[in-house]
Amino acid sequence: MSNIERIHTGERSSKIVKHNGTVYLTGQVGGTEGDITVQTHEVFSRVEALLKEAGSSKEQMLQVEIWLADMADFAAMNLVWNAWVPEGHAPARACGQVPMARAALKIEVIVTAAYD
Repeated sequence: MSNIERIHTGERSSKIVKHNGTVYLTGQVGGTEGDITVQTHEVFSRVEALLKEAGSSKEQMLQVEIWLADMADFAAMNLVWNAWVPEGHAPARACGQVPMARAALKIEVIVTAAYD
């Protein structure tokens, strides 16, 4: 049987799943307050905390999916992203527009990373 570790498991998902040197984070959203810049800072802070808890870091991110409620926020989100991702450690990334679960949400981020 493979070694799968689930952390902060709820009814529908686990915040962190670890398997064979890879960590998968459930989708993280910013708060429901503030503009895209505020929400992007919040979501990246949450991602960073979960990566740390999983024994990983933003330097070990492999792939990131970013969902925006409105692609008009793409440039502002990228300003925060560019300052947050360590130079030389950019992961594979996708970004698209999707309807969010709640109208006040502007961004959701899904991260896959390596861990030691």
